[in-house]
Amino acid sequence: MTERPPAGAMSRVGLQRYFVAISFLLSLLSSPTQAANIFLDWHISFDRTIKPVGKDQPRLNSWEDGVSGTNCPILPGKNWTYAFQVKDQIGSFFYFPSINFHKAAGGFGPIRVNNRQVIHVPFDKPEDEFDLLIGDWNSLPFQLSRTLITGIAGIGPPTHEHMLINGKGPYNNSWGGQHESIEVEQGKTYRLRISNVGSELSFNLRIQNHQMILVETEGSYTQKITFDSLDVHVGQSYSVLVTANQPVSDYFIVAASTHTGRDITGVAVLKYKHSTTQPSGPLPVGPPPSDKDFSVSQAKSIRWNMTAGAARPNPQGTFNVTNVTLSQTFILHSSYARVDRRNHFTVNNVYYFTPSTPLKLADYLANGTGVYQLDKFPVNSVNSEVIEGTFVASGVHKGWAEIVFYNKLDEMNSWHLDGFGFYVVGFGNGEWSTAARETYNLFDPVVRSTIQVYPGGWSAVYVYLDNPGMWNLRSQILKNWYLGQELYVRVYDADPNPAKEQPPPGNLLHCGKSNSSVFVALI
Repeated sequence: MTERPPAGAMSRVGLQRYFVAISFLLSLLSSPTQAANIFLDWHISFDRTIKPVGKDQPRLNSWEDGVSGTNCPILPGKNWTYAFQVKDQIGSFFYFPSINFHKAAGGFGPIRVNNRQVIHVPFDKPEDEFDLLIGDWNSLPFQLSRTLITGIAGIGPPTHEHMLINGKGPYNNSWGGQHESIEVEQGKTYRLRISNVGSELSFNLRIQNHQMILVETEGSYTQKITFDSLDVHVGQSYSVLVTANQPVSDYFIVAASTHTGRDITGVAVLKYKHSTTQPSGPLPVGPPPSDKDFSVSQAKSIRWNMTAGAARPNPQGTFNVTNVTLSQTFILHSSYARVDRRNHFTVNNVYYFTPSTPLKLADYLANGTGVYQLDKFPVNSVNSEVIEGTFVASGVHKGWAEIVFYNKLDEMNSWHLDGFGFYVVGFGNGEWSTAARETYNLFDPVVRSTIQVYPGGWSAVYVYLDNPGMWNLRSQILKNWYLGQELYVRVYDADPNPAKEQPPPGNLLHCGKSNSSVFVALI
């Protein structure tokens, strides 16, 4: 595993902004030690609490998940080291802070999980690899942005002004700031690891006069497929191979917002070695931003590479899920509500209340008593009225869950479940019904950590709940998450064997009710 510095600050392009300062230290996950624990040491220099979200699927250890339901905040000036195992998740990911809207301040960076030498990679070794962290941006301090999205100020939400590429503004920008440039050599092939680290907007990526071969997404090798452009939704990551097969020159790399009425474009440069020619001509054109059919068709074409030599997470030892038996079905409706002059985003009409005591800690110390009530809210129907609550649902350990995400909103949504991968089995328009299962791809669905859900449509995934713990299921759209669109899935295994789930770490942080003498005495 290797790690690059966080994305550059917007100050590089002349705009003022508050930033989260994070130093990210880790033991390298080298080729022979791919299953070893990774140790992250977070040093926080900020006037608020903050928590890290590292690898998407920490194995056997939800104590290290880095969200409010599992970890107490790391206080300003303090540090905390956490360890987790990445198992077979070879691929491209990124990290970011998980509370108080801090992600909008730019505290994120890429994570690469490399294969062990005994694992065959289904493509030739590229000449080099580059990380492209791309996301929407506005120049307001994040504290003001998070106030505006609540609606209590009577002013609309902030408008995204830029699409940044590795923290830099577009090529030839009006404020004289830097742009991102990638140097390649003619005739060589390169791996680009592309992540949407933004807060809200999807983007379409294309490279002038060059095609991209998709090979990986969020820990899964994919069937090779060639694209002229690629939709990347919030929270998603891809690896593509690009061959420098054009005349020596400079070429535009474009990331343009899509599935939105807002037109913002990030522009970087693919620079050939020895080139003396600036990029020229019009920017490469992608599909119309409103073309949902193109995007859905592309999403359906992304399938797992069944010949790649890696671990099979299906207990039957295959990528195929045609013969699995479903233990439970979640049907989760995303919607908006305004309550007491505040904006909220809901799941089945419930917007999440964050208790002062992390759910995992309360579960361990007092079986959740006084902090949450298990299965209080419906997971396959809509609550009769909009309500605030600490939404915790039971997941059947070592069972297969079907999760259907329905998007009632008129904007894109993205969903992520910590601790597991999504087998992406289907997309559709309108309300989901059981008849939709006839359209599922159960033969070679790609497994990824984040799934997009189109406006007025649904996305369906399978999840094998083999990882005990308290796991966050959330919208990756930052304002939705901050305003309540999340819940937790409790996957319980009564066996205390630490080989199945590790005990609390020795450096466990305490907060809320866990600071009381009664709770601490139970440790």
